[in-house]
Amino acid sequence: MNYIGIIIAISIVAAVGLFIGIFLGIAANIFKVEVDERQEKIEATLPGNNCGGCGYPGCSGCAAAIVKGEAPVNACPVGGAEVAKKVGEIMGVKAEEGKRMVAFVKCQGDCDKTHEDYHYTGQKDCQMIAFIPNQGPKSCNSGCQGFGTCVSVCPFDAIHVVNGVAVVDKEACKACGKCVAICPRHLIELIPYDAMFAVACSSASKGPQAMKECTTSCIACGMCARNCPAEAITVENMHAHIDYDKCIECGTCREKCKRKSIVLH
Repeated sequence: MNYIGIIIAISIVAAVGLFIGIFLGIAANIFKVEVDERQEKIEATLPGNNCGGCGYPGCSGCAAAIVKGEAPVNACPVGGAEVAKKVGEIMGVKAEEGKRMVAFVKCQGDCDKTHEDYHYTGQKDCQMIAFIPNQGPKSCNSGCQGFGTCVSVCPFDAIHVVNGVAVVDKEACKACGKCVAICPRHLIELIPYDAMFAVACSSASKGPQAMKECTTSCIACGMCARNCPAEAITVENMHAHIDYDKCIECGTCREKCKRKSIVLH
């Protein structure tokens, strides 16, 4: 056995390893990116869910945007006022008070209030809705089909399909907006956590057809809008909308709605 050859080979490998280590160490120092100390502190303060609800790629992206002045100190919807206050202290500014928002599904079309035109056994994915016959088995082509794609993207387990329609747990919701973005029918919106009333219908069908499709569908009669003392309700695209900045929570809209499309939130 040629021991000298083995020793030479080991020496060469060790030398190469040492050279690479020294080279990488020098390169790391040369190309080192200086990170603002505040960014590291803010990232440590953020919840760490990396949900993207702030509009940036994860908590590190949000922290970087805050330090650069591209995002407000209360940019994180998950952390809420408490985290915003801590981030504000790091940045040396006062965090503005903001309303807590939660997701709300604008549909009541469960298995009891609407009916199926046929029995569907294919892939249950809301993103495939345009390729499904009649855009889904339910009679209402504007409502929730209950396939649960919104459930699959929620990082907080705050939304579930109950009796064929998605329902949000407002206590668990952090308003990250993922369910809002994924819903192809735009049935989910963010509304104030403390809102007393909400329109639970997004039907685009005219009155007679809407009545056939669902027992609680909005028929765009306008009774809610005409009787609202604050002019906080409008009817657009065949269903009502509430302007929460104007709403005085008097409950008149709910009382006047014969279809029970306006619900307690």
